[in-house]
Amino acid sequence: MISITEEIAVPSPPERVWEVISDPSAVVSCIGGAELGPSHEDGSFDGTLAIRFGGLRVKFAARVSLDLDESAREGRLSARGADGQGATRFHAGATFRVVEGETPGTSRVFCDGEIKLNGKLAKLIESGAGMVVSRMTKEFTDELVKVCAAPSEPHTAGAAGAPEPLTAVSPEPSAAASSEPRAAAGPLPAPPRPTGLFGRLRAWWAGLRSRRKGQPPQAASRSAHTSGDALGQGGRR
Repeated sequence: MISITEEIAVPSPPERVWEVISDPSAVVSCIGGAELGPSHEDGSFDGTLAIRFGGLRVKFAARVSLDLDESAREGRLSARGADGQGATRFHAGATFRVVEGETPGTSRVFCDGEIKLNGKLAKLIESGAGMVVSRMTKEFTDELVKVCAAPSEPHTAGAAGAPEPLTAVSPEPSAAASSEPRAAAGPLPAPPRPTGLFGRLRAWWAGLRSRRKGQPPQAASRSAHTSGDALGQGGRR
């Protein structure tokens, strides 16, 4: 059996480190020789890992399950599989958690796990496991620090190249609209009553004629008023 107990310091805030370490594709990108396969209906997924033990390179294929606790930033990983020839089988389980580091904006990742091996290569793998785990932990830490330092990708699709919000612009008044406020302001003031005898007679006669012809009396009285004033002025002259 191989036991793993590691503590990794990462100079990034816990929320960013958890975002990376809880994403299987991001974790696989931090492990050399690891590849992520298709996922299954139960939430598990396939994966492969090639490891070199001295002059021997062994490639393992596994079925991996991952349970996450978002609020506590904790997770548990379990895997079961075998090497490419089926000569060695393994079962692995590990727990990991992300906590705040000693200084603000930093984190620590704790990982505890064990791997049980059965088969022809079990003794060979176990004998060199300590050196292999140390090497892989260092490589994983270096890559994890790089990935966490990079800006996180947006979760919403289409964020790049999104059009800028439109700004409301008040329309400029048209020529037709500029002539309407006079009607909206209220009716036109009534023309003053004609003065003078001739003016009154002319206004009465114009009103009578307009009613017979069906014309608006207001316009007629206005014109009659003008003519009456002129006649009245002429009469006074």
